[in-house]
Amino acid sequence: MLDGNDLLDAGYPEGPVLGHALAVAHSRPDALGDEDTLRLLDAVREEPDLYTGHDDEAIAALARAWEERTACRDARQRQSVRDEPRPYETYGAEMIDANARRQMDEAMQLPVAVAGALMPDAHLGYGLPVGGVLACENAVIPYAVGVDIACRVMMSVYPEGEGYLAEHTDEVRSALTGETKFGAGPGFPKNERRRHAVLDDPAWEATPFLRSLKDTAHEQLGTSGGGNHFIDAGLLEVGGDADRAGGLAPGRYLAVLTHSGSRGPGYQIADRYSELAEESKPHLPESHRRLAWLSLDTERGREYWDAMQLAGRFASANHHVIHERVARRLGLQPALQVENHHNFAFRETHPVDGEERELIVHRKGATPAGDGVLGLIPGSMGDVSYLVRGGGVAESLDSAAHGAGRRMSRTRAKKQISREERAAYLQRRGVELLGGGLDEAPQAYKPIDEVMAAQRDLAAPVARFHPRLVLMASD
Repeated sequence: MLDGNDLLDAGYPEGPVLGHALAVAHSRPDALGDEDTLRLLDAVREEPDLYTGHDDEAIAALARAWEERTACRDARQRQSVRDEPRPYETYGAEMIDANARRQMDEAMQLPVAVAGALMPDAHLGYGLPVGGVLACENAVIPYAVGVDIACRVMMSVYPEGEGYLAEHTDEVRSALTGETKFGAGPGFPKNERRRHAVLDDPAWEATPFLRSLKDTAHEQLGTSGGGNHFIDAGLLEVGGDADRAGGLAPGRYLAVLTHSGSRGPGYQIADRYSELAEESKPHLPESHRRLAWLSLDTERGREYWDAMQLAGRFASANHHVIHERVARRLGLQPALQVENHHNFAFRETHPVDGEERELIVHRKGATPAGDGVLGLIPGSMGDVSYLVRGGGVAESLDSAAHGAGRRMSRTRAKKQISREERAAYLQRRGVELLGGGLDEAPQAYKPIDEVMAAQRDLAAPVARFHPRLVLMASD
């Protein structure tokens, strides 16, 4: 009778398969000799699907064990990462630290990664670096989208010029501080909650989970959050061709610029589906766990995709509520409004290996910059921001930087930058800070003009925004 050592010698692995193979051998010692038993076991191993319905339950159980082992092996192979990252374009390489490059390399090792690019504002993030662009085939990575889904920038430009801001500084200051709230949690009390059609979006009823987020969305609609989110008032300086600047003739215009995202609902969507993605990819190396993906062929992948789209609509509504209320308080009508978002996955077509392919393009802290598309690239609290036109550069996947990018962590900034240094920097540039932490001091960021120079082909400036009043979350 065959024993365990005989089967190990014959190439059977330790574990459930070995146990089932022994059960088959021991269940019929008189019916088959050792050689015939081995032939039967090998036949089951080679084509287990032919035996899963066998009348002999021991043989059927062995066949199921082989199928399960094969499925696990195939899953591990599908989830294994490449030995080397796929090549990707880097802009402003001298401005990007080794940790951000390492994260981008890890992302480009994923089996679902098809193409990528790294923007000059890149710095260390979670999973994908901030400033990373990653294109995948039929897969979305919640952490490559980010925890603040559809974080975006919006600008309203008014016909009123430089003189208006000088004469109405108090009114503008009051509008900025009175029409939004900053901080990680605060929303508006029930009697002050804002309204917008996004609250009637049927997508909130798609799942019990999304339904549970709707009240938080209502409470936080029109709020700005914490971190690097802001509302600024200042002057937009337009020069040159009006057609390139959204129809604005050369001059200096009053403008309001905001930066915020999908607040609590976006964070909870990101947290839930990032965890589900990690659970679905248990064989990913620890270094790549944050890059676990969801196939868009799966129910969870489609759920996340729809939830992400809803978070994007909510983030846009958030900005429009703030801008509408500021304009109403000041009694003004904008001549131009521009917005663009980052921290999102876009379904786009791009050339890969000589053919056009539909891809899921993740822009984690990167701005869409299609050919001729107007966009915004903000600087720090003390520096100019830019109204730009995209260059549609294929190597960048039609992308550009989303801002200046950090060169100093928040912890390091708080330790190394004094309030006096920040105040002197802002004073030289005529900026009044209405609120903001030291971790957002301009010295903690890369010089925006150097970032713009490193991506001159990706996004061409058509106007410069000079901040005068800046409001952010305070320490």
